[in-house]
Amino acid sequence: MLTTIDIGHKNFALDNAMAVLESEISSLIFQGDTRAIKIIHGHGTGALKTAVREWCIEQKGRFNAVIFGENYDMFDKESMEMRSDCGLPDDKDFGRRSSAITYIWLR
Repeated sequence: MLTTIDIGHKNFALDNAMAVLESEISSLIFQGDTRAIKIIHGHGTGALKTAVREWCIEQKGRFNAVIFGENYDMFDKESMEMRSDCGLPDDKDFGRRSSAITYIWLR
């Protein structure tokens, strides 16, 4: 299952957005039903995207993979493996190369 977390359209302050993201991801991992997470952080000034991606990198070993939206297409090995693991979910952003999105493939 692919779950979407949209923190880019909520007008959160950066610290609040990151706290919400961390809390929701921890909850999804604990529940165990989700195989991948689509994080919508938007374009904006780029501060939220940078913070999300830095946080994901700091979590090294916690996730199977972190896939940037601009790499999420049929030519990216991890994207295809994640989609296969999730049952090839319907995702309108697949192949759109959107830098406003980051995907996390859970273990």
